[in-house]
Amino acid sequence: MSTESPTRRSRGRRRRGRAFAGAFALVVAALVVVGLAGAAATIVQGPRVTDVQVDPAAAVEASGSRLIVTTTQSLADVDPAQVTVTPATPFEVDTSGRSVGIRFTLPLWDDTDYEVVIADVESIGGGPTATLTETFRTPAAEVELLQRGDDEDTIFRTDLSGENAVPVFTHPHIEDYRATSSRLVVSVRTDDDRAGLIVTDLDGSDAQELPLPGDGFVSNLQSADRGDVIGYTFSDAELTADAGRESRLFTVSLKDPEAEPTPVEVEGADPRIAEWRFVPDTDSILLLSFDGSLLLTGSDGAGATALGTAMAIEGIARGSSEAVVERADGMVSIDLTDAAEAPLVAPDDDLGPASTVTPLPDGSTIRTAAVLDGDGVPTGRTSISLVAADGATRLLSEVPETDAVLQVCVSPSARYAAVLVAPDAAGNPYDTYQLPLPGRTETRVIEPSDGAQVVALAGSSISWCQVPPV
Repeated sequence: MSTESPTRRSRGRRRRGRAFAGAFALVVAALVVVGLAGAAATIVQGPRVTDVQVDPAAAVEASGSRLIVTTTQSLADVDPAQVTVTPATPFEVDTSGRSVGIRFTLPLWDDTDYEVVIADVESIGGGPTATLTETFRTPAAEVELLQRGDDEDTIFRTDLSGENAVPVFTHPHIEDYRATSSRLVVSVRTDDDRAGLIVTDLDGSDAQELPLPGDGFVSNLQSADRGDVIGYTFSDAELTADAGRESRLFTVSLKDPEAEPTPVEVEGADPRIAEWRFVPDTDSILLLSFDGSLLLTGSDGAGATALGTAMAIEGIARGSSEAVVERADGMVSIDLTDAAEAPLVAPDDDLGPASTVTPLPDGSTIRTAAVLDGDGVPTGRTSISLVAADGATRLLSEVPETDAVLQVCVSPSARYAAVLVAPDAAGNPYDTYQLPLPGRTETRVIEPSDGAQVVALAGSSISWCQVPPV
């Protein structure tokens, strides 16, 4: 039994309490000192990186991808002059809280190391500045190609070596296809000769059939650069002078594959569409109607702007608002943001009449033309030339008279150009599809920077193309 008095026990408890309080105060003081030291170190060092977000694969496929750098401090606005991107590419800058975002306004080159340096980054409260450096590598390019066969047609996915092709979709009758960032959309004819649109994942899985406006024919299939939106023209199977829809434009969001297609109708305009294009990085569409009217409209046909008359739409450069259009009196370039128009720049070298003009984001164009002899007579050969924005001209390739050039298109970044050729054209008959193609096709990939051929791939309709071959 304890003989210690209550008073003595209470004094012991008070001594232990004072000791604990003292130790706790020392710990708190130490934590405060450490916290102040850490804060002081952060202030002395300037902003430091805590997180980086970038999707290199998406950056290759489309414009508008972003590098987002998050730091330890709320930042003063970063000026574009503080940012250097190597290799050089156009960009925009925005600052929000502790983060700074670099938006690449054009797709980046594939298989390339990029460095982004942000100099003199400063806290919103002032203090020392810091230089932030981030690097990333984009993946090698992969593309889809169509090969038609005797019994079955196949869409292949391959790299630019051409040695690693993998079949991703097969069907007895593939008319055309388009690839978005995440889907394949394939225009087919069924066993009973009906039109069908099938959407799959990029590897060909999870196939679903899209609703069509009716029984008829799908043509001019296209896909927007972003948003998983496609469009096509549709004609009824039974068409008379008094009844039926002919070449009507419809759009579909692949986010809702079961939804009915949306008609694009411009009030007061001819509803029959001869040519059309999605305008990059917008929800607008450039239309050329059967009566020759050129119209810029929203995705539902509302708010249309008349742009005069035209004979053909040559193209719209990705990441750009510049459209190249053929008027009755020649080719012109139209800025779709304000309808400003200028004649297509004349090449320094006389190329002869251009048969196709493919615009690039930097204002240059790739033009094909018949090669003429000294008397101005066509030789049968076709020249493919790069014409810079100032008219400087450089021959990229010349296709011999035995072959025929069917189409030219460029990769999203414009690093590559794809030239679709029919080899031995005289002995290479077309098939009987609605969109006919020669029995043998070859896609020659070249680099516009120097004209070097990267690879020649068997097949047509490379997924870089925004429109079908003609």
